[in-house]
Amino acid sequence: MPPRGLLSRRPLLIGVVHLLPLPGAPGFRVGSRWRHRATQDARAYAEAGFDGVLVENFGDAPFFAGRVPAETTAALAVAARDVRDAVPASTAVGANVLRNDGRAAVAVAAGAGLDFVRVNVLAGAVVTDQGLVEGEADEILRDRARLAPALKILADVRVKHAAPLAERPLEEEALDLVERAGADALILTGSRTGRGVDREELARLRESLPEAFLLVGSGASRHTVRGLLADADGAIVGTAVKRGGRTDAPVDRRRAAAFVHAARG
Repeated sequence: MPPRGLLSRRPLLIGVVHLLPLPGAPGFRVGSRWRHRATQDARAYAEAGFDGVLVENFGDAPFFAGRVPAETTAALAVAARDVRDAVPASTAVGANVLRNDGRAAVAVAAGAGLDFVRVNVLAGAVVTDQGLVEGEADEILRDRARLAPALKILADVRVKHAAPLAERPLEEEALDLVERAGADALILTGSRTGRGVDREELARLRESLPEAFLLVGSGASRHTVRGLLADADGAIVGTAVKRGGRTDAPVDRRRAAAFVHAARG
């Protein structure tokens, strides 16, 4: 782990390393230098002052609803280790295996020496463009206990690009994630990649779970982050700090630095 505990940092700022298509994905191209892009983006975040980076297989769409193939897990582990070696030891590094292979994420983290994972659906069930996605908190937490006990699990509450299978109060879903599914921190997102969160929902979560570590997972920008941090403990950002505001573009170092400056005042 980095010198200070990951969830003791406020505001916690995490930059997303959106990987180019990996081997086996429909969009993969030989010679794409996907490993080089990953390390370049990670260094840009670290140099801008971000506390951590999150490596995810964003370029692999269309995604599997559950288990990803072995080549995806292997490539992610390679990219994650490259990133771990490219940034200072004080920079936390995590993995997210899209769409929802939390067990693969834990395996990647254990092999690459990472600090946290993001799990889009840790518990419950949602309807997505991949079909029905169900949580596997029971297996994920057992894997963590066996492979990487210090690993932190960041779990989405009503993750983007999804709808709940059955309506429940947002606060109850969040409480179950913490008390019954073992989430160490919660992430609230907008409806799609880059979309802002519902500020009313964010305020409700903060009021109902005052002790929970709460992150904004999409839509934060240098113009909005200070207001969001009135209720959130940190932010995960990608699109807003990319060149031209495009999710698939490289990190813009000036945008990244401006975001950190705005967040920390």
